[in-house]
Amino acid sequence: MSDNHCQLYLITPENLEPRNFSNDLTAAIDAGNVACVQLRLKHASRDELAYAIDVLRPPVQERNVAFVVNDDPKLASQTGCDGVHVGQEDTPYKNARAIVGGEAIVGVTCLDSLDLAMRAAEQGADYVAFGAFFPTNTKVSQGNPSSEILKTWSTLTTVPSVAIGGIRPDNCASLVSAGADFLAVVSAVWNHPLGADYAVKEFNKIIAQ
Repeated sequence: MSDNHCQLYLITPENLEPRNFSNDLTAAIDAGNVACVQLRLKHASRDELAYAIDVLRPPVQERNVAFVVNDDPKLASQTGCDGVHVGQEDTPYKNARAIVGGEAIVGVTCLDSLDLAMRAAEQGADYVAFGAFFPTNTKVSQGNPSSEILKTWSTLTTVPSVAIGGIRPDNCASLVSAGADFLAVVSAVWNHPLGADYAVKEFNKIIAQ
């Protein structure tokens, strides 16, 4: 993951066929500035996850984009992923770090809590994720922060922040200006009527402004 100010963090849709999705994913990455891809298949079996990683990880990493898995540090470590993302009800940070090692990425969901974020940062998290900032159908969120949490966070620490939840090209500018280091996006990219590549270009245009 890069240190450049505000980049896209793509999260995969919940349901996908890896080989078909690979074309959309690489087109999206090739369209603009993408820092990370998170494989998030909550309802997949471990074998299905391993197959998806086997198909999707190589083209992502070949493009110098980080590839992380949602809440399966053991699988992330075993399959050559760059790291893992864990939620508050998933594998605890310390356990995840012990499994993936000191060089891997470990990101932590912190909802709308600066206390949770500070705890994660002090333990060594590579980034903290706040959200959901806007209404979303992707998942039920337990946190609903305002953009002020990003401003406050950027004054407290240099640990990067990821903004997530209902983020679209028409509402992301406030998060960028508030100091979000990454915008985590799902449906706004994969369900865009003109295609994922167009969506990435649109996001990057707004970020650049």
